[in-house]
Amino acid sequence: MSRGQRQAVHSAAKNWLALLALAASAWTAGAAEPAGVAGLDGQRLAQAAAEPQNWLSYYGSQAAWSYSPLDQVNRGNVARLAPAWAFATGSTSGLTSAPVVVDGVMYLHAPRNRVFALDATNGQLKWTYEHKLGNTDNIFEGVRGLAVAYGQVYIGTLDNHVVALDAATGLPRWSVQSVDPRQCGCNITAAPLLVKDMVVVGSSGGDNKNRGYIHAFDARTGKLRWRFWTIPAPGEPGSETWAGDSWRFGGAAAWYTGSFDPQLNLIYWGVGNPSSDYYGGHRKGDNLYAASLVALDADTGQLRWHYQEVPHDLYDYGAIFEPVLIDLVDEAGGARIPAVVHPNKSGYTYVLDRRDGRLLNAWSHAESINWSGGLDPRGRPVKPLVPSTEHPTLVCPSNFGSRSVNHSAYSPRTGLWYNTSFEICGLVTVRPEVPAKEGAWWFSGSTELVRAEGHAPFIGAFDPRTGQRKWARPTDSINLSSLLATGGDLLFGGDVYGNAWALDAETGEQLWSFPTGGAITSSPITFSVNGRQYVALGSGAGVEASYLVPKLWPEKAHQVPRGASTLFVFALDGNTHR
Repeated sequence: MSRGQRQAVHSAAKNWLALLALAASAWTAGAAEPAGVAGLDGQRLAQAAAEPQNWLSYYGSQAAWSYSPLDQVNRGNVARLAPAWAFATGSTSGLTSAPVVVDGVMYLHAPRNRVFALDATNGQLKWTYEHKLGNTDNIFEGVRGLAVAYGQVYIGTLDNHVVALDAATGLPRWSVQSVDPRQCGCNITAAPLLVKDMVVVGSSGGDNKNRGYIHAFDARTGKLRWRFWTIPAPGEPGSETWAGDSWRFGGAAAWYTGSFDPQLNLIYWGVGNPSSDYYGGHRKGDNLYAASLVALDADTGQLRWHYQEVPHDLYDYGAIFEPVLIDLVDEAGGARIPAVVHPNKSGYTYVLDRRDGRLLNAWSHAESINWSGGLDPRGRPVKPLVPSTEHPTLVCPSNFGSRSVNHSAYSPRTGLWYNTSFEICGLVTVRPEVPAKEGAWWFSGSTELVRAEGHAPFIGAFDPRTGQRKWARPTDSINLSSLLATGGDLLFGGDVYGNAWALDAETGEQLWSFPTGGAITSSPITFSVNGRQYVALGSGAGVEASYLVPKLWPEKAHQVPRGASTLFVFALDGNTHR
């Protein structure tokens, strides 16, 4: 696409608004309630926009917008938002998860694979389940979410299982081990993606000596339907991009949650960095499909296309983040372009045609970038920086990335995509050929994190067509919460000091805040029960806040609250209407 065409391309979000507004008004007018989780299947999940009262999956829909058309809470009245109820999970290790809400019942995945079913109007406990962890050396306890369909609740576990629970009782129905965690050094911390009648999961382990994969299991039985290896074996397309037998232990974990286009029947999934980090002398080549976005046939798991964002990644710039599916329109020709907006840890965002992976545009969402001299017309880095083996090398962004797993949001009302930038660099020390054993951590060096000189972390609103930044709000140290956009023209999130907040989606002005008492690193959601809108988010930091703020902003370390794990649910005027 030419520069002139890119400038002419605009968001076709308004085409979605009619559907969303119609669905919202139908619900408000008293449309019949769906049949709960028992009636929740792949087709209903694919049409989540027709149920704005619910939050049916991790991102709210399979398109990964993190958006709801609900507008009872809006710019004019958000100052009245107050706690309606709260629920403590019994942990002090944080709450990074996003709940799922189906017809008045909330399902919450808490640290160490504890699951709760709650009355979404008052937090009353219906049932609880705690997974008995098997063999794992995992040092983390946090999880990101769960999935619900076919009368079951699905979780990935820290010992690399996928478990299905009866949605009415919490009793296990089936459990399968994805891969032996002792072999891969991995676990499943992200929310599964429900596609048709399958549960699709990746895993962590990209910094380990292993080989990554994506699995699809039958949602009713747990039977393996297909497996996609993120590193091709010898003789398969892409295998020539790995030297020797480095493919066997090249990492490339697919450990976040993907998205799904039911019209194209394609699953989109981000693949992480190759192993080992910092030094690639043993794995010469581009190292496909590490640091790539892959599009898979939903029925077979076969690769339909890929786009590698960081060839031969030396920086831990895995392409793990959410693939956001939006439609663009080429005004020059009037054709609708199904696109995917995909941010990378490297500080760049790529806009691709989601039918074939053709690059439409690429632009920087971060300010401090020195690892490349820009991108060429194909989106490949120009003169990429190679960390020295003789002295520390300043690399921006750091291996922590321009952003972490705190996902973005897209609003079809504003046509803007909202994203976070950390503005953190790293002094990389390379240690070539560090030995490692299979499944173990494998770093050929280390990074000393430093603040990016002259650049402050921020939340920004971008035009996804061009990358033009419409506004930026400094975050006074890093923002680790995910973002939520709503039909009330609000953007919800929270900070590491414990404050939940709402911003004006058009301007970035803060309109509301509430001190929760726990650092916020979770994903906010919104839903409605009996015509009343609620906003929910978890309070209690994961390891990132407790480490990064004291390290990089020591003057603010005392402001970060101690460990907690509490879900706060807000509504207009709080609990006065209970």
